[in-house]
Amino acid sequence: MSENQNPQTPALLSPNDPAAGVLLHVTSLPSPYGIGDLGPAAIAWVDRLADAGQRWWQILPLGPTGLGNSPYDPLSTFAGNLHLLSPDWLIEDGLLEPSDCERVDHPTHYVDFDRIRVIKPRLAELAWKNFQSHGSTALREAFAAFCGAQAHWLNDYALFIALKERFSGASFYSWPHEFVRRDPDVIAQARQELAPRIEQARFGQFLFFRQWHRLREHAARRNVRILGDLPFFVSHDSSEVWAHPELFLLDANRQPLVAAGVPPDYFSATGQLWGNPIYDWNAMQRNEYRWWMNRLRALLTLVDAVRLDHFRAFAAAWHVPAGAPTAETGKWVPGPGADFFVQAQYTFGRLPFIAEDLGLITDDVRALRDAFHLPGMRVLQFAFDGDPDNLFLPHMYDENTAVFTGTHDNDTTRGWYAELPEKSRKLVRETLDRPDLDADEVAWALIETAWSSKAGLAIAPLQDLLNLGSDARMNIPGLAAGNWSWRVTEEMLDDQVFERLHELTRRTGREASAVPAR
Repeated sequence: MSENQNPQTPALLSPNDPAAGVLLHVTSLPSPYGIGDLGPAAIAWVDRLADAGQRWWQILPLGPTGLGNSPYDPLSTFAGNLHLLSPDWLIEDGLLEPSDCERVDHPTHYVDFDRIRVIKPRLAELAWKNFQSHGSTALREAFAAFCGAQAHWLNDYALFIALKERFSGASFYSWPHEFVRRDPDVIAQARQELAPRIEQARFGQFLFFRQWHRLREHAARRNVRILGDLPFFVSHDSSEVWAHPELFLLDANRQPLVAAGVPPDYFSATGQLWGNPIYDWNAMQRNEYRWWMNRLRALLTLVDAVRLDHFRAFAAAWHVPAGAPTAETGKWVPGPGADFFVQAQYTFGRLPFIAEDLGLITDDVRALRDAFHLPGMRVLQFAFDGDPDNLFLPHMYDENTAVFTGTHDNDTTRGWYAELPEKSRKLVRETLDRPDLDADEVAWALIETAWSSKAGLAIAPLQDLLNLGSDARMNIPGLAAGNWSWRVTEEMLDDQVFERLHELTRRTGREASAVPAR
C-alpha cells in the first residue's frame, strides 16, 4: 500500500485483474429510428462486448440535452434523455403500435437532431396518451412508485419542463420575474394549471429509467460493467439552478457572478469558456454536500462506476469574470477538496470513480486524487512530444490508471495521426518502435499499446477499433455546433474487428469471465 492510499477506500481497479472496454455513447448505436436508443441494438451491443471479452462499456452523460445537443450541458443532472427511449420496447409495453413507429428514412451515419427533436417527443406523447387510456395495472403501480421515490428532483424537473414549454423554450432566467424567483403563490398556481403536462413529463422519466434498468440488468448478466460520466458543472438553464439557486454563485437575476471554463491548453489557444454557473461550496458544505451526494447516488443506480469529468475543479476551478469574451482571463479558486470525498466515502462506503485529470494538473490535484486512491486518466494521443518523462507514455503508468487511446474530445486516432506534421509522426513511429507505421495501422498500434500497458483499465473509442478518420469524430471542444452526431451502422460492426479485439484482450490478460447470453 502506498503512503497516499486511503486504506478505507476499496480500489476500483485491481492490479491482479486488469480489464478492457470500449467507449461508445448510446446515441451512436445503430437504430432504424434516427438515433441510438436503449432497446434491442443496445442489448446486441452489450452482447458483442461480452463475446469479445470486454468488461466495460463507457458511455457519455445520459441527461436531456438542450441547444448544441451536448450531453455535458443537460437540462437536468438527474433526468434522462427521452430521445434515447426505445420505440420497440414501448411497443412491447403496449404503449405504442408498430404503425406508430413507421420507419422514416433517417440518415444512418449521423443523428439529425432537428428531426429527432420533433419525432421522439411525439412518440413519448402518444405513449402517455395510450398509458392513460389502457395502461396496465402493473405499469400504473410501477409509475406511482417511481414518482414517490424520485420526488426530490422529479417534481421540480417536470414543472420546469412544463414552464419551459409555456414560455416557448426560453431559458428560465428570461421568464417573467415571478417565475424566475419562484414566487410560492405563482408556482403553486402553475403546478395546478400545468398538472397534465407535469404528469406527462414525470411519465417520460419513468419510461427512461424503466428502459435503462432493463438494459443495465442485461449488461450485469453478461458481466459487462457500465462506466458512466458526470459533468462537473450543470447547465445554467437547468432545473437544478432554477430550483436551488442558493447552491450557486448567482446575482439577484439568477445570472452567474462568475462563469466556468478552463485556461488555454492543448485543446484551445484561448481556453474554453463554458459559461456554467459555479457552485457556492460554503453553502454546499453547510448541509454536508447533500445535493451532490444525491446527484452521485442517482448516477450510481444507473452505472457501475463514474468518470468524474473535470476532476481538477474539486481542488480548484477556473473562475472567469461574468461577461468575459474568452476564458483567458480568470483565476483559480479552491474547490471543496478532500472534505468532499470524505463525505462521499462516508455516504457510499466506496468511491467507484475515475478522475478525469487532464489539462492543467497541479500538485494539489494529484494529491487529492492519490489521497483517495482514485485512478487517473492517460490518453495515448498526448504521449508523443519527445519528453521521456511525459506522463502519458505507457512506461509511466501504474496499475491504478485508466488508459485511453483517445476520448470523446479527441480526434479519432487515424484522423489525429493524419494531421500530425511528419516530424511528429516520425516521433510516434520511433516511440512505438514501429518504423513502417502508417495511417492504416496507427489506431490499432495505439490500442495494442494501451492493452499491453500496466494500466488497470484500457479503453478505446469504437471509432479507433474501426480505424475511422476525422469524419467520425464525436466532439471538437470549443465548437458550439456540429458535434455529438456520429453514428455507427450495423454493417460497420465487422465481426473480424471484434475477433481481433478479443484475441488481443485474451493475450494481454484483460479478458472478462465468459457469461453466456440468456
